[in-house]
Amino acid sequence: MELQQMRYVIAVAETNSFTRAAQRCLVVQSALSHQIARLEKELGARLFERTSRRVRLTPAGAAFLPAARQCLDAAERAAAEVAAAVGEVRGRLAVGLIPTVAAVDVPSVLRNFHQRHPKARISLSVGASDELVERVRQGELEVAFLGIPVTARPRGVMAREMARERLVAVVSPDHPLADETSVDLRRLSSEVFVDLPAKTAGRAQSDLAFTAAGLTREVAFEVTNADYLARLVGAGLGVALLPPAYVAGLSGMAAIEVTDAPARAEYVVWGRDSRTPAAAAFLELLGIEEE
Repeated sequence: MELQQMRYVIAVAETNSFTRAAQRCLVVQSALSHQIARLEKELGARLFERTSRRVRLTPAGAAFLPAARQCLDAAERAAAEVAAAVGEVRGRLAVGLIPTVAAVDVPSVLRNFHQRHPKARISLSVGASDELVERVRQGELEVAFLGIPVTARPRGVMAREMARERLVAVVSPDHPLADETSVDLRRLSSEVFVDLPAKTAGRAQSDLAFTAAGLTREVAFEVTNADYLARLVGAGLGVALLPPAYVAGLSGMAAIEVTDAPARAEYVVWGRDSRTPAAAAFLELLGIEEE
């Protein structure tokens, strides 16, 4: 069983296509198909069901896939450790972040990292804080940037708080509140809100603040993407509570100080297990030494 065969299986499983998998792996389709057929013969089981319209994993393929990924990860980790021993950082650096991260200029840090370690492969995933923490715990991400209520702390991962900030109210320019210099939660509780989905860390910041104040509010629009959330606010569909650093990058919005605003803490988190050389180098750029 060869590592290249495992790469081909993973590519087919992720693309649901032999053609697209071959394009991703930079090989001709016939070569990829031949290698997978060899592997299936060696294993004594079909890994894929092939029809004229689709390709999907068989039960045997579904059982094989996680182990294949683990083998590839282990092989890449071993190669990265050898490179690190001779002073070179390579391998994967998978970074996750919330859309509104503000404590760190992530593009700038990634640029510096790439300039120093051009042989490392960088992937970037955007998601919700709770999802990113779980992916770090599972080893899918090496590092992630979160925003969570100040009363919470990431669990099951190593964490460093980077900043705290109080949210501001954001409205469209023609909203009745647009000319106000400050408001409080009681005044805002009468407004219709646009917010992130219920039970997410980003939503919890605001929900907890209104509950603590003994207030209720109407969230009429739930949006998974912060950029689209801002678009709905700009269209006059409601009010939102967002980090001021994120709001500063938006155009056509009015930001209002909230006197009793909820606060959030921004964290960088990484796995409890030993760091990959790439993750260690990235955290070093953030000023986080080995713990």
